[in-house]
Amino acid sequence: MACFSQGSRSGLSYIVESDFGTTPAGNFTAIPFNTHSLNLTKDRVTGNEIQPDRMLRVDRHGNRQAGGDIAVDLRDGNFDPFLESTLQNAWATTSLKVGSTPKYFSIEDAAQDIDQFRLFTGMAVSSASFSIAPNQMVTTTFSMVGKDMTISGTGQTVDAATISQPFDAYSGDVNIGNVGNATTSVPITSIDFSIDNAMAPTFVVGDDSAPCLETGMATVEGTFTAYFKDDALINRFINETETALNVSVDDPTGANTYTFSFPKIKINGADVPVEGQTSRIITLPFVALFDATAETNIEITRPA
Repeated sequence: MACFSQGSRSGLSYIVESDFGTTPAGNFTAIPFNTHSLNLTKDRVTGNEIQPDRMLRVDRHGNRQAGGDIAVDLRDGNFDPFLESTLQNAWATTSLKVGSTPKYFSIEDAAQDIDQFRLFTGMAVSSASFSIAPNQMVTTTFSMVGKDMTISGTGQTVDAATISQPFDAYSGDVNIGNVGNATTSVPITSIDFSIDNAMAPTFVVGDDSAPCLETGMATVEGTFTAYFKDDALINRFINETETALNVSVDDPTGANTYTFSFPKIKINGADVPVEGQTSRIITLPFVALFDATAETNIEITRPA
């Protein structure tokens, strides 16, 4: 046994919960991850009385909740359940749109070299951020919120994941056009976007962990950058043009394309600073809006 737990000997795995906060029977599935920051936190409750010696007498633990980030290189298949939790909907074969049905997980953090296993329950994706840029893998951070955590010397039975190659920015494309019309390819330099469900635990008298999580609006925002070559993108900001934006990514096989479609966005800026002698870059923040035809503000499609 190692003296201290090593990151290189750590594993992360999950199982889908049928009931919020209850780990079902069955094998967990390994998650190929880069880093994670899952933890249990507790609020503090202190006494209010005044003492002439100025020293506190009471400090107790209050409400408990689990949470943290899981950072990954996005791949075909491995994170489809987490994308379902992000959009709160189920895949309709190859399509995933925003819905209103939360998906919860039990997630185990395994320190295998010291036989210590932290089990997080009632975990859901509160927000997810995606980064697509040259010379890097397509990175995704799932920001989780959940009910509770326990620690044990005995871990779950974990099935190994079938791991595809990660997506990169060289195997995809970006297309822009007017809402409802055909889109055409544009050379952008990067795009970052996020989906935020604003999830939070609800607390009641008589229990220090939440009986459920509450959910806010599905806010989809992002920023893309492009070389300053003409006025086309800037005019979309100036004229408040409703715009369709499609971003596709793939792995080196060319057979696992995932497309992120934003059927209606508003571009809310077009900064073009001069930052030196090299090419000028336009920075274009956007928000995705509900489109009546697509019936969503974002749609993810995957191979059949």
